[in-house]
Amino acid sequence: MKLKVITLFLGTAGALAACGPAPTPQQQAARQHEIACLGGTLGGALIGGAIGNQFGGGSGKSILTAAGAAAGGIEGNRFAC
Repeated sequence: MKLKVITLFLGTAGALAACGPAPTPQQQAARQHEIACLGGTLGGALIGGAIGNQFGGGSGKSILTAAGAAAGGIEGNRFAC
């Protein structure tokens, strides 16, 4: 029952959002910039985590994976934004 209500709510929200005013070119450019920043951050975090996962052992491997993901996310954000 909850799933049906949530699905109905999200469908209604999506339909109402589609009926909104068209975004201006400035709003479109800002949205594209935000998407590029997010993509760079996530891509950098994935690549950094994968590289960090190649090193260490035991709990050190987890620490290096997390550190690699954090460093990759920071650099990806800096590069994309």
